[in-house]
Amino acid sequence: MSIPSLYERLGGVYNIAVVVDDFIDRVMDDPRLNANPKVDEAHHRVSRQGFKYLVTEMVCWATGGPQKYSGKSMYDSHAHLEITEGEWQAFIDDFTQTMNRFEVPTAERAELRAIVESTKKDIVLAK
Repeated sequence: MSIPSLYERLGGVYNIAVVVDDFIDRVMDDPRLNANPKVDEAHHRVSRQGFKYLVTEMVCWATGGPQKYSGKSMYDSHAHLEITEGEWQAFIDDFTQTMNRFEVPTAERAELRAIVESTKKDIVLAK
């Protein structure tokens, strides 16, 4: 018997899309993140719908779903934003709030957190 993928355990694209919708609204409206003028400008340059689409695609791909991520690399989409450790922590807080809201089980939450943390080196570049 094979163990279901994280994608399957999360309920597939429809459930993932609902969670991403909440998370991206949180991130885009977070004054802690938007205090960085480069992040604020980026949040107003792209449409929420497009951003949510790409993040949903990425989460589905990263968790073992059939989707293929078609966006830029994490480095290419974040390097110019000069994101700090404090902003990363605010982002993680937003992630935790969304996980709590949807009562994501502990094991799946830990796997998702590991995926998110694996991107930090390409996102937090400010000294």
